[in-house]
Amino acid sequence: MTNSSTQALSVLTVPAFHDNYLWLIHDGVHAVAVDPGDAKPIRAALEANGLKLTAILLTHHHADHIGGVPELLQHYQVPVFGPRNETIAAVTLPVGEGKVFDVPGLPLRLSVLDVPGHTMGHIAYVREATDDAPTWLFCGDTLFAGGCGRLFEGTPAQMISSLGKLAALPDDTKVYCAHEYTLSNLRFARVVEPDNVALQERVKVETDKREHNLPTVPSTIGVEKATNPFLRYREPAIAEQLVQAGRLDRIDTPLATFTALRLWKNDF
Repeated sequence: MTNSSTQALSVLTVPAFHDNYLWLIHDGVHAVAVDPGDAKPIRAALEANGLKLTAILLTHHHADHIGGVPELLQHYQVPVFGPRNETIAAVTLPVGEGKVFDVPGLPLRLSVLDVPGHTMGHIAYVREATDDAPTWLFCGDTLFAGGCGRLFEGTPAQMISSLGKLAALPDDTKVYCAHEYTLSNLRFARVVEPDNVALQERVKVETDKREHNLPTVPSTIGVEKATNPFLRYREPAIAEQLVQAGRLDRIDTPLATFTALRLWKNDF
């Protein structure tokens, strides 16, 4: 487990399953769990760090993000924040875009964005920058390091809108996504945009992290804008590559490019 620290609050990385990241935001005493798909690693991290759980935050309804909630609630009587447009039995405080709230037990104020695409009611949580820390984004499976979530329920147009909201955050925003998919995402990105120098450099950096068993997450919005094809789909070179690969009949609208890009990634 690794710590990403600020003066008042830290984010603890809790690996789970094969490639999930669960997050504990804490102040050394109290903690909030983000997308606790498995209770056991969360409980172990709380115990190891002497932390008391005060809330749970959920981004969407998939089992690897909510599966640990019932067990956690057996041990901690805490509020569960989650998407207002999805049905999750454990949620006690449904939230959606425009909602700003203080997390119980922590000096932590979060705002909510609706980011449908991966699921229809998917949300993200944003902590605004402070004097000693940049903006933090907890985006579940909408934006990944080097990629984006599959469109299980939403449309390409919805995902474009959602990713646009996230890309509008400050460049130094830390992106706490929920999976260690980075190297496979970047392999696809290099096929899509082979002449992107920033991408070539990122591959080296992230490969070195994984060789030393370090997480590649959090990323930043600035890094994603420079290297992630799902934020760069308007680049002419990407559309041209899709045409050359037979994934797009002709260079058309940005929506057509994004749609073809996501379908190609599904098969990659």
